[in-house]
Amino acid sequence: MAKTSSKTAVNKKISKELLRRIKKSLKHVYAPYSGISVSAALYCSSGTIYTGCNVENSSYSLTMCAERVALYKALSEGEKDFLLLLIYSPDVDSILPCGACLQVYSEHAPDIVIATMNAKDEFRFYPIKTLLTQPFSFMK
Repeated sequence: MAKTSSKTAVNKKISKELLRRIKKSLKHVYAPYSGISVSAALYCSSGTIYTGCNVENSSYSLTMCAERVALYKALSEGEKDFLLLLIYSPDVDSILPCGACLQVYSEHAPDIVIATMNAKDEFRFYPIKTLLTQPFSFMK
């Protein structure tokens, strides 16, 4: 039997924790308008995982996506280095971030990998630069 490397064991532990936390955060979704529950887990180089869920508002522009909730929680705690964003919705197969979320992530995590997960726990991985090829940037 092949030995499992310590790096593989750590990655499996992280993967299991991401799955546990992303599904747990679905309990806090507030989505009475779209009816679509979304949860996100942001894995940082520090080893910390920040979760977020979508929080809708009747004034749609005030709605906050799960992806940005997770990022803003991390930034507000001093995190600066982000490795992976996992997004999950039991209502949409392999949901992707909206343009606003991609724009915000392109500024704070320009090299992040975004993973989507469907209800069968199947994954797809996207470097952010493949989803937002020309992000807005302020030129001085």
